[in-house]
Amino acid sequence: MSRAAWVRIIPFAVFMAFIALQQALGWLIAHGMLPLAKQQLLYLYPVKAVLVAALLFFFRHAYTELRFSELKNMRHLAGSLLLGVLVFVLWINMDWKFATFGDNPGFDPGSVGSNSRNILIFFRILGAALVVPVMEELFWRSFLLRYIIDPDFTSVRIGTFTLSSFLITAVLFGFEHHLILAGIMAGMVYSLLLYWSRSLVHCVLAHGITNLLLAFYVLATGNWQFW
Repeated sequence: MSRAAWVRIIPFAVFMAFIALQQALGWLIAHGMLPLAKQQLLYLYPVKAVLVAALLFFFRHAYTELRFSELKNMRHLAGSLLLGVLVFVLWINMDWKFATFGDNPGFDPGSVGSNSRNILIFFRILGAALVVPVMEELFWRSFLLRYIIDPDFTSVRIGTFTLSSFLITAVLFGFEHHLILAGIMAGMVYSLLLYWSRSLVHCVLAHGITNLLLAFYVLATGNWQFW
């Protein structure tokens, strides 16, 4: 596999590895095999966010498809903002028990001290609104969406549509999340935005808006399961 592929895969793989690590440690704690409190696992998130951000920064020159000058297109900018809001609204209304993947207690920083809680909330918002959108859009809609069309994915223009790549990517994106159908919905919307705008940075923006609004919603309502 080419370097172009790896620099888009590695940050995503590291992020997912931390999720797997947290689940494994949680299982060990629940079965009395690890002398830690579950609340201590919350501190993995800042480490994960900083490490993935560092990887994205290290590989930044390879991400030529991230052209921030494209945000000057006011029509696409407005569409990105509106779709980001739309995904958020749909997401919090698709909390259907039959369409969930595994157990998700959520990210609840209320169980730690006030100073630590504020730090955890800061890194959670930073990670969700800035790091995750860049990392995920580079993997899902820059790499995988094009790789399904042609393994030489850099030869495929950003925003190229095929039905198979659209559906496969959306479904896999859904299974990455606890709320499967909500994830599939979001994956479809972000891909449709890519086809319309031909701009990955607008997908990053929409994704970031969704996650930022979700963070504000969770903090305001205490619905930690969305985190």
